Amino acid sequence: MDDIRDLKELQLDALKEVENIGAGHAATALSQMTNRRIMISVPKIAVSRLEDVAEQLGDPDEVVAAILLHMLGDLTGRTLLVFPEKAAKRLCDLLLGKAIGATESFGPLEQSSLKEAGNILCGAYMNALSSFMGMMLLPSVPSLVIDLSSAVLTSAYLNFGSDRDYVFCVETQFMFVTEDETLRGHFLLVPDFASLRAILQAVRLT
Repeated sequence: MDDIRDLKELQLDALKEVENIGAGHAATALSQMTNRRIMISVPKIAVSRLEDVAEQLGDPDEVVAAILLHMLGDLTGRTLLVFPEKAAKRLCDLLLGKAIGATESFGPLEQSSLKEAGNILCGAYMNALSSFMGMMLLPSVPSLVIDLSSAVLTSAYLNFGSDRDYVFCVETQFMFVTEDETLRGHFLLVPDFASLRAILQAVRLT
């Protein structure tokens, strides 16, 4: 798997298209959840080791809300949906019908809403990958951690083990049209070794 970061542009474009479809589904789901019109940016995709991802997300010392789900079925691994703290609080405002800036902390209700949003958004990405691969993918019950970006990824890295350390990192910006504001988020796909091989084989286009 040493050549994973040497994927040709055509192969990365295939992965980008899959994630673009996933992001579109995620935007539609988020629009329905918040009852607002949402547009998405063209996703940026990078393939790297998990320990190198923190710098891609921004400041390693920035507090983030990360929703973790296990990916079950024909492909296995984990997914992380990461929002900066400010974006996560704004998302809570929207999901819970609060005024802008009303969410000051992540209580049980706010945590529950973020988990549900993560479940739906990660599910949208998984469905796109499932269709592309022609395989069944199922999300586990989501869990939520709120901590420094570097701490979230380090704990995840320790749990994944040495054979799961390659990450497909997708940056997507959700733009709320009427409010003229943007929520930035990252979707991380961390497949296990066998699933990583299957995904690579699927995008090794000739």
